[in-house]
Amino acid sequence: MVRLKEKYKNEVIPKMKEIFGYKNDLAVPKIEKVVLNVGAGKGVSNPSFFEEAAANLAKITGQQPVKTFAKKSIAGFKIRKGMPVGLKVTLRGDRMYEFLDKLINVTLARIRDFRGLDPKGFDGKGNYSIGIAEHIAFPEIQFESAEKIHGLQVNITTTAKDDKEGYMLLKLLGFPFKEEKNA
Repeated sequence: MVRLKEKYKNEVIPKMKEIFGYKNDLAVPKIEKVVLNVGAGKGVSNPSFFEEAAANLAKITGQQPVKTFAKKSIAGFKIRKGMPVGLKVTLRGDRMYEFLDKLINVTLARIRDFRGLDPKGFDGKGNYSIGIAEHIAFPEIQFESAEKIHGLQVNITTTAKDDKEGYMLLKLLGFPFKEEKNA
């Protein structure tokens, strides 16, 4: 069994039941999916960017990414309807837990000047977003072989009803949030 999934079942569920007073294990919020997204602003002028970004995303997640396309034309960004504008990968199940374990324990530690995750990254419904400026923070990417450095977005979708539940779920799973300073 995956280490983070085991931690969720053995440690997080009992602690969440104690804190929020859930009656059974199925009422405890859980992580549904993780979506990784690479916006391809550079890809509009350089089509080879998509190939390299897709290869990097496949190495990071172990899954082939899907291209996302523009829904409408935007002249200011030189985008026409139907043009590829990004790549995304959706992770679920064991692969999702393995990715999150690697993100928490390895990748975040490799980010330059990392001081903890901002607790303000929640959307009001318990889902959390992390922006990673350089994809080379992931251990699968060799710094020397990376020609173009790009960022990516990690969106964690939970079944939590609000940000308080979502925050506690991720905190108990081991996400290193910044401590809020109370003046």
